[in-house]
Amino acid sequence: MAKSDLNFEITRLGESRIPSPMKGVRFVRDDEPLLIYSDIKEIQKLLNEGKKPPSMELAGPRETIYFDPSKLKCGIVTCGGLCPGLNDVIRAIVFSLFHHYGVKTVYGFPYGYEGLAPKYGHTPIDLNPQVVSRIHEMGGTILGSSRGNQDVSQMVDTLERMGIGILFTIGGDGTLRGAHAISEEVGRRGLKIAVIGIPKTIDNDISYVQVSFGFDTAVSEARRVTYAAHSEAEGARNGVGLVRLMGRESGFIAAFAVLADTQVNFCLVPEVPFKLEIFLEALRERLERRGHAVIVAAEGAGQELMEATGERDASGNIRMSDIGIFLREQIRAYFNRLGIGITLRYIDPSYTIRSQPANARDSAYCLLLGHNAVHAGMAGHTDMVVSFWKNEFTHVPIAMAVSERKKIDPNGWFWSSVIASTGQPRDLG
Repeated sequence: MAKSDLNFEITRLGESRIPSPMKGVRFVRDDEPLLIYSDIKEIQKLLNEGKKPPSMELAGPRETIYFDPSKLKCGIVTCGGLCPGLNDVIRAIVFSLFHHYGVKTVYGFPYGYEGLAPKYGHTPIDLNPQVVSRIHEMGGTILGSSRGNQDVSQMVDTLERMGIGILFTIGGDGTLRGAHAISEEVGRRGLKIAVIGIPKTIDNDISYVQVSFGFDTAVSEARRVTYAAHSEAEGARNGVGLVRLMGRESGFIAAFAVLADTQVNFCLVPEVPFKLEIFLEALRERLERRGHAVIVAAEGAGQELMEATGERDASGNIRMSDIGIFLREQIRAYFNRLGIGITLRYIDPSYTIRSQPANARDSAYCLLLGHNAVHAGMAGHTDMVVSFWKNEFTHVPIAMAVSERKKIDPNGWFWSSVIASTGQPRDLG
């Protein structure tokens, strides 16, 4: 899609006519756009062609709102895998609804979209500031989570029956696609229900979102693991520390963890294929030179080297083969054939990292994401996600956010920096 064809127009339920109850804040106007790209030549080229450079709508409180807070009921769901900061976002949404707008009825639907499907019989949880006051100190989500699709018509039936005016969906690519489907069904029925997404993906792979919440915490925790792997490797003759981190299709956690710990010698990510024999030879040379090595592999790396599982999870994602176990066995077999003794320590901290409470930076980020999600919903915006782009909070249509996965550019400066940090061969295959 050409840059000039990008469409970031936000859907609205109707005109906002009710004065906002918020006081003493800077209100944002809908005509305050943020240019998506900073390339001056590209912008000038579009202007010369009579085209408008693509821009995003800025997030924030509006001077007038669509919903009457005294009559409004809201709902929250958390879907997909766990991620640091989920409870922080829930808390921020509840606090903002209660204290900024005076909304008194907020339901948490248990176990993701299952909570909206009558067949499961989950009872909605009444959320208020007292209930959520300390949840940010805990990992996970107090609402529970699940994967998989539910009947869209039945979910909208539930929203309509309960009189929900705004549904906040916290989740990744699959969750956002579900939110988009709900929004479309709401539109077909002519209902006035806003659907607002908060992008949650520990892999940091949602398009037009600069960074997703929980990512900073994940990288910080991953660095603790690479430190341990290095200590184990350095403490043994021909020691090898092998760490498997999250990253199905995008290797951002692995790559940032490597930059945060310059003691890592190899970084393997899904975006950069490698040949096993070339990697193993490079590892042997490293051990000959320095006597130890640390390897970080994202979970989606090297899938082409292994037999496909042929399975899918409840969300429809392909179940990937385990690159960590595969590399562990291949490394041991390779050095056994050479008659070289090694000491290999394999660490997979994935679930430990996912369940951590958010660190300070992520907590602050989650608070602002939650607040801006509420501001958008109260203004009658719908079928959108709250984003963070060029250091500003913005609105992005769900269709654009899920249009493609954000990935590392193998030819870009970021991956070049990873190569420079590790010292690994640029071409491993």
